[in-house]
Amino acid sequence: MRSTTGVTVRILREEDAEPLARLVSANREFLRPWEPVRDEEYFTTEGQRRIIDDALLLYTGGILLPCVILEKGELVGRININNIVRGALQSGDVGYWVAESAGGRGVATVAVAGAVRIAFHSLNLHRVAASTLVDNVRSQRVLEKNGFERIGLAPQFLRIDGVWSDSLLFQKVNDEYV
Repeated sequence: MRSTTGVTVRILREEDAEPLARLVSANREFLRPWEPVRDEEYFTTEGQRRIIDDALLLYTGGILLPCVILEKGELVGRININNIVRGALQSGDVGYWVAESAGGRGVATVAVAGAVRIAFHSLNLHRVAASTLVDNVRSQRVLEKNGFERIGLAPQFLRIDGVWSDSLLFQKVNDEYV
């Protein structure tokens, strides 16, 4: 396994549209089994620009923390804290993907650690939840390495690649939350 030195997480920017379009296009088949069906616009710079605009609007509303994953300055994936809920829950859901070329080297593991650190220390969340498809063992391993505990199974939880799919549910609780 190659070193994961140089992996960073930062807020999504408008200028990420073009590199994201190239990345999702290059990884279209690799990501297909793990994602919803995407229309053709998703794979274009304009499509990514719209996604970024929507994400940044939700970010200003405190509902989403939209980030990119960089390895030595090169964009290699996305990671978000989605569905941020305040009040009695103080929770969000982490979702992430990395390019095929970044897989197997600990990039996703470091990115999830960074996003959880932001969620707990900057956003002051009590809990971060995650879900993976039942057969996505690599993603489950990323979560386990970051101290997430498996808490259940959600039948037909997400429509992935055109099919309602079961998901394993995970969570990590911020023990320092007051």
